[in-house]
Order: sequence, then C-alpha cells, then structure tokens
Amino acid sequence: MNLATLKALKPEEFLDAADGYRSTCDMASAAKDRIENQIAVAMRNSLQGEAATAAIGQLTELGKNFHYVQVECGLVSTALEAFAYEVGAAKKKLDAALDGARAAKLTVNADGSVTYPPGGEKGEEGKVPEGGTVSGLTDGTAAAVGRQAANVDPNPHHRLAQDYADRIAAALKEASEADEKWAPELRALTADDDLTVSDKDWADASSDSSGVSQAGKKYLDSLPQPPKNGDPEASAEWWKELTDDEKAAYVSLRPDFIGAMDGLPATVRDEANRMVLAESRGDYQGKLEAWMKQEPDHYRPYISPVTGREVKGALIETDEWKEWDKKRQDLEGRIQGMDAIQRRFNTTGTNGLPEAFLLGFDPEGKGHDGKVILANGNPDTADHTGIYVPGTGTLLQDIEKDTKRGDDLWRETDRYAQGQKVSIITWFDYDAPLQAKPFDKGGGLFPEAMSDDWAAKGAPDLQQFLDGNRAAHQAASGPNNLGHTTLMGHSYGTTLIGDAAKTRDWPEGPLPVDDVIAVGSPGMQADHAADLGIRSGHMWAMKGGGDDELVRVGGKYVAGLGDNWTIPTDPEFGANIMESDAENHGAFWDEGSTSLRNQALVIAGQYDKVTLE
Repeated sequence: MNLATLKALKPEEFLDAADGYRSTCDMASAAKDRIENQIAVAMRNSLQGEAATAAIGQLTELGKNFHYVQVECGLVSTALEAFAYEVGAAKKKLDAALDGARAAKLTVNADGSVTYPPGGEKGEEGKVPEGGTVSGLTDGTAAAVGRQAANVDPNPHHRLAQDYADRIAAALKEASEADEKWAPELRALTADDDLTVSDKDWADASSDSSGVSQAGKKYLDSLPQPPKNGDPEASAEWWKELTDDEKAAYVSLRPDFIGAMDGLPATVRDEANRMVLAESRGDYQGKLEAWMKQEPDHYRPYISPVTGREVKGALIETDEWKEWDKKRQDLEGRIQGMDAIQRRFNTTGTNGLPEAFLLGFDPEGKGHDGKVILANGNPDTADHTGIYVPGTGTLLQDIEKDTKRGDDLWRETDRYAQGQKVSIITWFDYDAPLQAKPFDKGGGLFPEAMSDDWAAKGAPDLQQFLDGNRAAHQAASGPNNLGHTTLMGHSYGTTLIGDAAKTRDWPEGPLPVDDVIAVGSPGMQADHAADLGIRSGHMWAMKGGGDDELVRVGGKYVAGLGDNWTIPTDPEFGANIMESDAENHGAFWDEGSTSLRNQALVIAGQYDKVTLE
C-alpha cells in the first residue's frame, strides 16, 4: 500500500460496511428463529398430511439458508472490523508521523521519503551542512545503519528526518501486510449462486471461519480477554462487560471457545454451538466422501492353515478393509449423532416441546466419544431445571436415545410444574466407559465401567458446568433467583455425580443443586448421601428389574463403586427410595411409567406427590 492510498483511506467506511453486514446477520438470525420456533411450530401443531410435511421440510431448508447467511455475514462483518482495526492503527501511525514531519518543517515526498533542509553549525569552510532526502527503513539492521549515519551528520535535521521516514515506512508496511492478509480472506467469503445450502457450503464456511479466526488474532487480542482460569462467575461478568460488537466478534471468530464457556447465557452458547454443529456436519460429510473413495479390496482368498493352499470359493475379509470399515463406521456414526441433534431442533413444538438450546458440542469430545449438552427450554430463565447425566456406553452416534429421554422428561415435568418454566438438560461432556460387561464391545474380562477413573476425570467438568448454570441463571433472572435445580444420573452417570460431589473443595461448598436423583446406580463412591454434601431429604434413588439388578449388584460387590458395599438404593445410604416400574436398566423413561412420573415430580419440586417404596 502506497502513501497516497493510506492517506486517503477511511477506516470508518469499512466499519460502516461491517455494520451493514452485521445488520444482515441479525436479520437472518431473527428470520431463522422465527421460522424454526414460530412458523414451523404453528404448522406442526395445526396441519397434517403429505403437503404439510413437505411444506415444513421446505421451511426447515429455508431456516438453514438463513442460518448460513447469518454465519457468513457475521464473518464478513468481523473480518471488516478486524481489517479496519489493523489498517486504522497503521493510518494513525502515519498521520502522527506526517503531522510531526510537518511541524519540524520537513517535506514528505510521494514515495514516503523525507527531505530535510540545510541546518546546523557552519563547518571549517563556513558552510552550513547541506540538506538531503532519506528513505524509511524497516529492516532492523538497515535501520540501525541509517540512524548511525544520521547521528554523525552535523545537520540535526538528518536524524529527525530519518526517524520520521522510518515511522512512515513502518506504517506503510503495517498497512500493506494487513491488506495482503485480509484481501484473500474477504474474497473467500463468497457463496454459490444457488438457493441450496449444501454440506460443501458448510464445509467452506468452516474453512472461512478458520481463516478469518487465524487472520483476526491481532484484532481479538486487542479486545478484553476472557478469564484464564475459566471461572464461570468471572466469565459471566466478562461477557456482560463486552460491547455488542465485541461479543459478535468472539462468536464469529471463536464459536467453539464461546460455546464451551460455562457461565455465558444459554442463547449465546446455543448460537455459537449451532455454528460449530453446522460446520462440523459439512466437514465430516466431506471426510466421509473422501474416505469412501479409498476403499481397499474387501476380500481375499482363504488359505487353509493345514494345506497352505487356497480353498476354492472361500473368501475372508482383508485386514486393510476391516480398518477402513472401522473408520467408515466412525465417521457415519458422528454424522448420525449430528443429524439427531438437528432433528431435535426440527421437532420444536411437537407435543409441546420447547425451543432447544445447544449448550455444548464437539464432534470428538474429550475421549473421542463426542460432546453434547442439549437443553429443552432455556435454563437461564427456568423455574425448575433438571440435568441428566447418562452412563456407560454413551457416544455421539447414539445420543438420540439420551436426548429423547430428555424430551420425555421435559413433557412429564411440565405436566406437574403448575405453569412454571421447565428446562431439562442432557449433559454428555465426559469420556464415558464403553463396556459394562466382560468381553462386551471388544473389551476384556474387566469392563471399563468397573473403574472409577472415568468418573474422576469427568467430575471437574460437571462441577464447572453446574457452577456456570447457576451463574448464567442469576445473570438472567436476578442475583437472588437461584431457581430449583435437580441433578440426575443414570447408571455410571451417578458414579460421576458422586465423584463431582465428594471432590468439591472448600470454599466452594456442596454442588449448586437442590436435589439429586440416582437411577439404576452401581454406586456413588460414598456410603451415605450426607458424605456427598446432599441435604437430608433431597437425595432420591430408584431401581428397576431385569438387567438393572445386575448393574446394581455388580457395582456394589464386584466393581466396588459403592463405598463399603453401599449403593443409593440401600436403606442405609439415606436416600428416598422411589417407586419404579422399570422392567430393565433402560426403561426408567417409558411413557406413562411410575418411574418417569416420580422423577418429574422431584424436578418440579412436588415432593409430597412422589410415591416411595
């Protein structure tokens, strides 16, 4: 970038353009929300038949289009703001250098060089030292040589001219670097000229996000920085103090970071995580399509170990194909899990289901299992919040089983909430053990669920999420409005809750929940509810038949997940043992069941209606 261009440049024009794109982003976001949470909901509740289904499908696609517009316009806006910030900083340096040179009666030439007049004391010949022209130097070594030459010149204007020339050159270099960095990023922010937002478009959006995020590091570094320790209360306060533009920049440039930040509003985390979900879906579809093209030979001839010869007509799968197929299934499973989350978004309003909020998402997660934190209803404004922690074998690819339990639990709780607002959260943000039985799912004699290690590693994240849930609720509903929160675990999820409770350090105090429910628990690493800091009368447990008894007995006597061979459904543990008609370990959420009703009554705070054994 040359001197004339930078002098004439007006950063505020780029900021005006950024505001325009931000307005378009906001309008697209509002349109998406209205389609998904109002228009489509009304159609689902009032229309039926093939035509209605087709129309709702078209609306869903239109909502996706608006979401794409929202994401891309948000990126363009933030990219323009970042460019304006960087080039604006360079222009300020240039303007200051030009003003200084003018005040010193130096002449700045069109190429950025500086001419200085004769000056200084007369020499031996009675002449005043001559003036001259110097060019700015940005290379460290060259600049040092230039300054040394200026220092030995008896003309004092020489050193001043060199200083201003160097400052002008540095400003031009800084502006040129910003222009060279941002021009290709902005050119890349274009969309196909069609009306369909495909997986490829979302993969491109993911690439755009990555590029703009890397290019915008200097801009982000200039903004107020988030707390380094991840403290939810501090994070909530940090977010509150940001301007709207600063918030928008963080969501656009760091959606994964913002979406995972405990203590931030549910609406903000949802917006960020939906971006991550859509872009990840496009990325993984591209990975799958590329992987499918690399399929090796499926079979090879079978060689008899006895004769060492091929057995005619006998074929066996090749090891290379088995490895290829294992990755294929993994990719397809993650896509399947992402589609399940999208299906939940698409069923808002069905049988009264409220808006869903994606409070956490990562296609890989901490242990390659994935991460999903999905809320039915906004927990920040809910009167009653239930947080469900799933157990052994939970994976992204099978998450729909757990999110549907959340759906059923929300509907049942809403029946007993007496008009108060309810939110049910499915919290899957830990590396769950894979096997519950010997030799299950490729495991050995001792299944992973026999160890407390998985719970111990996940406990700190559950603690922080609970703290963040309370901080976000207080920020939205008032500092004295804590709401009513119930933490519920199923199977190994109860072991995780036990670890989170017993490792709570001073001065944090007990977990910030009002009630705890243990469903089909193999043990909570404690022999009394009081040892977990749970108030008397607010620990609840239930058991089922069939394989649920195997889980409980195995955890109690074999795995040792209950201290002193005590589990929550033992009378001495001190829990309220609720009636349950679950016929097996996974039947606690069957529609119309006593077990589902009792869980809902606890979450709704209707303790006197809970039926106990």
